[in-house]
Amino acid sequence: MSRNHDVVIIGGGVIGASIAWWLARMGATDVAVIERDFSYRDASTALSAASIRVQFSNPVNVAISKFGAAFIREFASLFPQDAGAHDLGLRENGYLFIANNARQAEIIRQNNSIQTEMGAQVELLEPADLQRRFPFLDIENVVLASHGLRDEGWFDNMGLLNGLKELGKSLGVNYLEGEAVSLAKHDERLTEVVLANGDRLGGGCFVNAAGPRARLVARMAGVDLPIEARKRTTFVFQTPDAPPPDAPLIVAPTGVYVRPEGAYWMGAAHPDPDPAVDHDDFMPRYDEFDHVLWPRLAELGPVFHAMRMKRAWAGHYAYNLLDQNAIVGKYPDLENFYLASGFSGHGLQQAPAIGRGMAELILNGGYTSLDLTELGVERIIEKRPFPERNVV
Repeated sequence: MSRNHDVVIIGGGVIGASIAWWLARMGATDVAVIERDFSYRDASTALSAASIRVQFSNPVNVAISKFGAAFIREFASLFPQDAGAHDLGLRENGYLFIANNARQAEIIRQNNSIQTEMGAQVELLEPADLQRRFPFLDIENVVLASHGLRDEGWFDNMGLLNGLKELGKSLGVNYLEGEAVSLAKHDERLTEVVLANGDRLGGGCFVNAAGPRARLVARMAGVDLPIEARKRTTFVFQTPDAPPPDAPLIVAPTGVYVRPEGAYWMGAAHPDPDPAVDHDDFMPRYDEFDHVLWPRLAELGPVFHAMRMKRAWAGHYAYNLLDQNAIVGKYPDLENFYLASGFSGHGLQQAPAIGRGMAELILNGGYTSLDLTELGVERIIEKRPFPERNVV
């Protein structure tokens, strides 16, 4: 079967769904989204810790998240006569970054200056302030902490994805289940994508929103992207006392994070070493709980001295090897190939703004709301990093 569309998006996770809806909302009438598995069992969106923060080190990332938080907060209002069914339950307990030496504290101060200049509401906490604010934490080794007061927390990840799909379909977006296996090219343009079942989809332009598989899709177009699938194992665990109701998402200086999950806690560690993994490898690294997560969390206070694992799962980051920042924009050597990938764990929270920006770029030839040029493909080609220091 052969069909033609104005825009073909490869990847139907939250990034692809956001781009598709924004395109349709801005007037595109023939948008198709190809998703390899509508169960989303192994999708980065579904396996995410579902958090959002404004505490980044780059102004563009702060602006992206400020828009994203407002979008998530008001998401239900996008649906006609909504009675709360699409409320994403944003819980704005904030992120808490902790520094235990002078170098880390200076980074927090530098980042805070950028964040506040961008209008983010973030407070710096000296050890005594931290003890009063969150008495369950041990401040013995703390030098400084940074706590988000607004636009930070966690929310319903699949609610956002399914809601964007529902909105897109109501405006005519076509969702097709299938796996892209090749891209055809003529001169400097892509002409069609071939699916594993033999179907062919022609397109006026093509968007690579394939998450950790974006490098595979790019290679079909003769493009190499520095993106690898990196495994992250997330644990849900119980402590003798339930999390305090105001507990934030805590980012420890030892490279672990933890946040409340109902009556439990949810946490993960940055693995070391951190190798690329097969795209079908979703086996949790259970040993990280006892050997990495537990001992590092225990340093935060007695609340984490006794922990019992309840469950665990592994998901993939679409890890940008160059600078751990998104790769967004049109590929300069192909007239109709666009990229929205390499989010390195930030894709879910950045989806609203990235979707809007990509739709503007495709339909108008440039960004009209938030300038995403610094995240462009050119820096990848030139091997010119645009680093984000606050990668969690």
